[in-house]
Amino acid sequence: MFYIGCHLSVSGGYEHMGKEALSIGANTFQYFTKNPRGRGSKEPTPEDVAALVKLLEENNFAPPLAHAPYTYNPASKDENIREYTTEAMAKELRFLEAIPGALYNFHPGCHVGQGLEVGIQYIADLLNTILTPDQNTTVLLETMAGKGTEIGSKFEELRAIIDLVNEDVRGKVGVCLDTCHVSDAGYDIAGDPDAVFAEFDRIVGLDRLKAIHINDSKNPLGAHKDRHEKIGDGFLGIEGFDKIINCKAVKHLPFYLETPNEVDGYAKEIALLKSMRKE
Repeated sequence: MFYIGCHLSVSGGYEHMGKEALSIGANTFQYFTKNPRGRGSKEPTPEDVAALVKLLEENNFAPPLAHAPYTYNPASKDENIREYTTEAMAKELRFLEAIPGALYNFHPGCHVGQGLEVGIQYIADLLNTILTPDQNTTVLLETMAGKGTEIGSKFEELRAIIDLVNEDVRGKVGVCLDTCHVSDAGYDIAGDPDAVFAEFDRIVGLDRLKAIHINDSKNPLGAHKDRHEKIGDGFLGIEGFDKIINCKAVKHLPFYLETPNEVDGYAKEIALLKSMRKE
């Protein structure tokens, strides 16, 4: 099964996102848990969430991917920001327990000059605070492009965070690999995805990889810029995506588009990727 979806707005409600995904040929989707650059959010109703869960089950969807806002920074040197991030993420995880098999993705954060080791410890501290052994949701660290003081552009940094998570909750932590980000970070995902995923397996473990953000990049390999492009219009190219979506190591995973598109553009990209997929 090829699970492919895109980023949708939660503003119309949870069931609406599921119906919109179906209308464009998707069988999964991603959404921000709240305004990605703000702190406001609309509380969903239990009825709306229950209707979404029913739709997911009836249509054999992969779990939707909830994405934390960009304003969260678990690695901040500002204690108030870390506390806000911890409280907000803990609340969102409690809500996600209503969606079976839910995935929750977040950017590991920026250490803003205090040092990589300190930032990594703060991220692990947050995970040790918000994770519980009996939770249903898997929390995903996203691979980053490496701009500024971002943490997570190297597989070794993700492994370092995971190693510091308490053993009783470590199984609740996974990774979401972003094709634009890893290319910008210097991994040749378009040229040799087999080698990149083999390296990921050696350092982190493929069992930790739970989702793929499938995006082209406006910048060349190793640029450390993080500017997404439409599929085939950037430096990864159509041939690169043909290799990625058909790579044996990740064919079973759900793929989520985050390209600069509206819904009709996502529909075209989903159709394109489906046409390239070899089962």
